Amino acid sequence: MLNKKSLFSLSLSAMLLFSTAVYAAKTDKKAVEENVDTYELLNLFGDVMERAKSSYVEEVSDKQLIEAAINGMLTSLDPHSSYMDGKDFKYMSEQTKGKFGGLGIEVTMESGVVKVISPMDDTPAYKAGLKPGDYIVNIDGESVIGMSLNDAVDKMRGKVGTKVKLTIRRFNEKPFDVTIKREEIKIQSVKSSIKGDDVLYIRITSFSEDVDSNITKAVKEAKKKYKDLKGIVIDVRNNPGGLLDQAVNVSDLFLEKGEIVSTRSRNEEDTVKYTAKPGDITDGMPIVVLVNDGSASASEIVAGALQDHKRAIILGEKTFGKGSVQTIIPLNNNGAMRLTTARYYTPSGRSIQLKGIVPDVIVKPSKVEEIESPFELSEGEYQNALKNDSEDKKDAKKLAADKKEKEELAKDYQLSRALDLVRALGLYQQGETSK
Repeated sequence: MLNKKSLFSLSLSAMLLFSTAVYAAKTDKKAVEENVDTYELLNLFGDVMERAKSSYVEEVSDKQLIEAAINGMLTSLDPHSSYMDGKDFKYMSEQTKGKFGGLGIEVTMESGVVKVISPMDDTPAYKAGLKPGDYIVNIDGESVIGMSLNDAVDKMRGKVGTKVKLTIRRFNEKPFDVTIKREEIKIQSVKSSIKGDDVLYIRITSFSEDVDSNITKAVKEAKKKYKDLKGIVIDVRNNPGGLLDQAVNVSDLFLEKGEIVSTRSRNEEDTVKYTAKPGDITDGMPIVVLVNDGSASASEIVAGALQDHKRAIILGEKTFGKGSVQTIIPLNNNGAMRLTTARYYTPSGRSIQLKGIVPDVIVKPSKVEEIESPFELSEGEYQNALKNDSEDKKDAKKLAADKKEKEELAKDYQLSRALDLVRALGLYQQGETSK
């Protein structure tokens, strides 16, 4: 009677003998020899699997071993390829729709530990103070060394309301622990506001579904309500990326023509170029794009396209440098494989991979402090000063709003610089138009 190992080897043999016969008819002797090597390696896989199953200190299932082997095969290729079981695949699908459970953090694997790409706005990870470039070395006291990225992510997920303790290593700081309460994460991908009555500020937290339509709505409403808009600031700091089609669509909103991005795979004939359709929803208004080292993937596509077409000035810090394309391939067990299939290139032919996008204007995060002199008085500080007879409640509200905005900008030097720059560009553009 045949045992499992024999059946496994026979099935592999049948498949490979058939493929070898067909292959040998079409190719030379060397190719056939390489195919025989593959047969031997698959036999080796069967031997190792059987030995692990029969001799490991604890009982393990075929499913556990095979899925781990598949994931190991994919993760050995690069940090972004992996196997997802049914649960992981469902989680990823929820994430692209802007709603999921967990800490609200985008991570990758580097040097055997988990590296933070970016925490998402208003999530537990963001509120706990995690930063791009942080390394997570322990999860609930267990070292992540030896874990796969999927295993580490699984340990950080959990029931809403429960807590997880992370040990963080940060550049130039001693390791420290942070305890974070898990929440249901609902990502509002696009937030917009008017700064100082003349600049539209658009914050994109991730490139999930409907980002392009939300930006279109924000621009139309701002143009209708504020007639003296000087320009737009698009903030993709700490934006880990998302859907390629959304990155293309968002870029297309501001471009009249030309290439947006190209994806090039191993086969040259599979190169895909995405081009802009006529129509700029801002009618040529000045744009400044804010980036930092947490801006990755889709964020870099947008920044690279607008920079190469000289449609926007990029301000901030060099971006993350993730210039690879992952294709999600569903499998017949309700899981899927994430496979790196191509690289991104900007319109000028630059590869984003490892290099990232270098800003036109480099601005590091800083804290702005206003220096006040005790000897400088304004008219309003004199006891018997005349009142302004035209002052009304609207003026008082505006003064309060301006004060609040000033306090916020004092905490965000990069945004403050971006607003100054886009206003200057807007004034220059108005001056050129009036000539």
